[in-house]
Amino acid sequence: MITARQEALLKLIIEDYIKTVTPVSSKALEEIMGCSSATIRNEMATLEKEGLLEKTHISSGRIPSDKGYRYYVDYLMKPEELTGSDVLKLQTIFKNNSLVLSDAISKSMEIVAELTNYTAVVLGSSSSDNKIVKVEVVPISEDKMLAIVITDKGHVENRTVFLDQSIDRAEVKKTVDLISKLIVGASLTEVPAVLEYEVKPAIASYTNQYEALYNAFYNAFSDFSSKVNVKVSGANNLLMEPEFNDVDKIRKLLTKFDDQNLIRSIKTDDENIKIYIGSENGVDDDISVIKTYYYKDGEEGTIALIGPKRMEYGKAEALLNYIKNNIGN
Repeated sequence: MITARQEALLKLIIEDYIKTVTPVSSKALEEIMGCSSATIRNEMATLEKEGLLEKTHISSGRIPSDKGYRYYVDYLMKPEELTGSDVLKLQTIFKNNSLVLSDAISKSMEIVAELTNYTAVVLGSSSSDNKIVKVEVVPISEDKMLAIVITDKGHVENRTVFLDQSIDRAEVKKTVDLISKLIVGASLTEVPAVLEYEVKPAIASYTNQYEALYNAFYNAFSDFSSKVNVKVSGANNLLMEPEFNDVDKIRKLLTKFDDQNLIRSIKTDDENIKIYIGSENGVDDDISVIKTYYYKDGEEGTIALIGPKRMEYGKAEALLNYIKNNIGN
């Protein structure tokens, strides 16, 4: 337990450090706290002994520890009120009726990444949860077509199909019709198997060029199933923060953002907004992750913000809460 004055001091130090990234000295807090520098130093020493503050070196002021941030988040922080400008930017997305829900979520998180300078992550439903409801193939040129797949979750995927000019166009159309007939109703993860065991034998019966034709469509369609439904916005934002001016830290962090399995580990089914500081998050000890689960009309997933441990937790929580509420509405 710490005293009310120690709580007030801890709150001041954390909020000052969040803004300045500079260790806070006792002298800087005299006027605000209304007590002597010696008294503040004593209180700082107590907070350091409790593990809530740290010294960067012997003569420095104090900075928050992970435990200090945790105490702040759990007992001292209050969610911020969003500015009218922030709300207007987000409302523009959610009031755009031409956007499917998944696109609205992704675009709103892109805006949040811009507003906070943090990294935003959207983990949508897995590909196994998406059933194909429509397949269209649009000719682009003599040797190129655009394959478009629409799922029951409102996702639209497209891939370019490159064709050998020697392939008869009547056979191409027959293959497209067959593919459409066989894969509608299948999940995205089932597509490669359907192509291999149903489409391939069928087209082999009516064209000698079935291998080339099959390969053209297989290459375009098969990666739908392996596509991880992950959207990361502002991955480079953290690199602008002073904490990440070390080349090794930057390299390590960028490598982790490229690791799809690691990013997918952020997924949660907790409907509350939860904050994970440093070693709590399982991604990197130098960052914090704030995340929550969303669900609407069969669409579910996780929205998350990744920032430095001195992130503006109140603002981050308010932004995620706003998006979560608008998804629900």
